[in-house]
Order: sequence, then C-alpha cells, then structure tokens
Amino acid sequence: MSLDIRHYDHHQAAGLRPLLIDLYAEIYQQAAETDPFATVDRFAQGLDGWSSRPGWTCTVGYDHAYDMQPVGYAYGAPLPENARWWGGLLTPVDPAVTEESGQRTYALSELMVRPPWRKTGAARQLHDALLTHRPEERATLLVDQNHPKVRALYESWGWTVLGDLRPRIENAPLFHAMLLPLR
Repeated sequence: MSLDIRHYDHHQAAGLRPLLIDLYAEIYQQAAETDPFATVDRFAQGLDGWSSRPGWTCTVGYDHAYDMQPVGYAYGAPLPENARWWGGLLTPVDPAVTEESGQRTYALSELMVRPPWRKTGAARQLHDALLTHRPEERATLLVDQNHPKVRALYESWGWTVLGDLRPRIENAPLFHAMLLPLR
C-alpha cells in the first residue's frame, strides 16, 4: 500500500494538533481507560511540549483508496544539549553515548497507525519518511517493555536496544531505549 505522506514542522503544529489528538484518542481508547500514562490529556501535554520545539517534524499518512483518510503519523524532534531524555536511563552506559549537542540525536517520540492499516507497511512508510533526510547522526526512541512485538519490529528495521529507561514522568512505564544510526 502506498500512502500519501505529508510533512509538517513546528510552524504548522497548532493546526495539526486536533488531528493528532483525535487519532491518538481513537488508537489508545482502551489503554487510556486503565492506564493513566495513556490518557489523552497526558498525550496532549506531551504533544504540546514536543511540537513547540524548533526542529519538530511530523509525517501524516493518508490512504488514497479510502478518500484520503488519515492512517497514522510519526513525529519527533532533535534532542537539545543536555537533554532530559537520558535522565531516566537505568542501564549503565559510557557517558559519551548520552552526550547531546542539539544536533546529534533525533528523538522519534510517536509512531502510531490506526487498526485497519496495521500490518500493511504503513508504519514503516511513516517511519522512513520521518527519518530519511534527517541531518542528525542517530535517532532514538522508547518502546514499552510490555510490547515485545513492537521492539522486534523496530529491531527488524535496524534499531538496537541501548538499555532500560523510565522517564521522569508520572505513571511512566519501563521502556527499552533504542538507537538507530542515520548516517
């Protein structure tokens, strides 16, 4: 399946916000009923924080065959110098691995696809469209350790696990911090 993928940046985030929140609410409806970390309000706060950063980019995929319905999206931003991202890292690593310059690492914060389009290649298309032309040397993302199939999917795309990380956010689960070379 080939998607119409559109690219956005932080200048367009306010206009895109309702769509991103609506899709999140649909995709995470069940999880949000029992998991305080998955609520729409918590997601919206995170979205606002990420999308206000210079360098924030987003890809949204639309399906030609279904009246250009939105299929899903991916977004992230470069980690700033002295990023808090690595603050919850529980696995000892060489300090040089977590040094950030503001231009070293792109953090893929969200990648989600609506259920009817899962297992169609849509996630990979959104992922690749978001990361292909990034100038950073690497990308990072977090995968909930309760989702081994998601981790395996990212590993099949070339991602490797750096270690365990629990963000300093209330109710945050334990994640695998993963890295992908971009150059």
